[in-house]
Amino acid sequence: MSDPADAYFVPRSAETWRDPFTMYAALRDHDPVHQVKAEGGDYWVLSRFDHIMEAAIDFATFSSAQGLTFTYNEMEKLGVEAPIVMMDPPEHTALRKLATKRFTPKQVRDIEPMIRAFVVERIESLREMGEGDIVAELFKPLPGLVVAHSLGVPQEDRGQFDRWSDAIVSANATGDILTAEDAVAELFTYFAALIEKRREEPADDMISTLVHAELDGAPVSAEKLLGMAFTMVTGGNDTTTGLLGVAADLLTVDMQQRALLIEDPSRMRDAIEEFLRLAAPVQGLARMTTRDVEVDGTTIPKDCKVMLLYASGNRDEREFGPTAAGCDITRRIRRHLSFSYGAHHCIGAALARLQASIAIEELLARCPDFTVDAEAGRFAPGHFVRRFETLPFNATGAA
Repeated sequence: MSDPADAYFVPRSAETWRDPFTMYAALRDHDPVHQVKAEGGDYWVLSRFDHIMEAAIDFATFSSAQGLTFTYNEMEKLGVEAPIVMMDPPEHTALRKLATKRFTPKQVRDIEPMIRAFVVERIESLREMGEGDIVAELFKPLPGLVVAHSLGVPQEDRGQFDRWSDAIVSANATGDILTAEDAVAELFTYFAALIEKRREEPADDMISTLVHAELDGAPVSAEKLLGMAFTMVTGGNDTTTGLLGVAADLLTVDMQQRALLIEDPSRMRDAIEEFLRLAAPVQGLARMTTRDVEVDGTTIPKDCKVMLLYASGNRDEREFGPTAAGCDITRRIRRHLSFSYGAHHCIGAALARLQASIAIEELLARCPDFTVDAEAGRFAPGHFVRRFETLPFNATGAA
């Protein structure tokens, strides 16, 4: 049982991400509907699985339209039209239906050879070096490659696209995208030109799909197209990096779990869900209440920000049993919160799963004795995504 003295919420960042789980357990056990007194406005924190799930599904009460952080007036500060993740149905639903046409099972399978070739090349390079930073060599550039490909960024533009993405992802992680104002402006200018090009020369990518689609009987606006590109850059990069880093650490800490996976690769599907559950790269996001709402006997007032602590819910013993804090790749998981739930379930979930499956499969096949050193690794700054910024890797596990 957790200590009641730990039942308060303090936003994590950088090194303090090393263990947010003691705090989460205390909140679940002693103050599951927790009020945070903050200078910019009080907000609430939900930490139990059922409460988070209900809020995620109930978009009419817990709205995304006022931003996803615990900062008030977030949309005004952003200064652009709301991207899809900051819309509520029905507007969100219509745009989502268009976007998901790019994430059908067949389309996801079609890019598997590209992903595998990249992963193999990077792992072979690491194996030749013997050791290195696996985040820099593989876990960070892999999702960048996939996002750029999905958006239709030509190979010759990947270098500048990666630079913009790095700046925007870093700024977004800290909750202040304005610190990457130049990168955002350059990215939008680039995609505005790419949108016009795709009107005349469509290709097999997300931009082309949306450019030649209609929304409510009219062409999709340039603002919504830019918002989708922005969402994919901010949502598809550091999250997958976070998943892969935690998965590599879990397989280093528990060699028995690694042995099970090597012995029977068909366990990979369940293993990925367990890694997702424990990693929960997006540790939590906020919604805004549209009315007074009672949760577990506590009333949260209208127009209040509410943090949904996905990572805490994913370790809730009430949902996952007494071993919820441990890794068990044979666990049959019915549902988890790592991709949120309901209307805002992540549209890139299949791509994230594919990248993780291929990366872990090839790591175990080519470097079955690899280790990572989480203690020497460094966590990235930012209050919402937990990921290793650096993670030392040894291909043979040598001391």
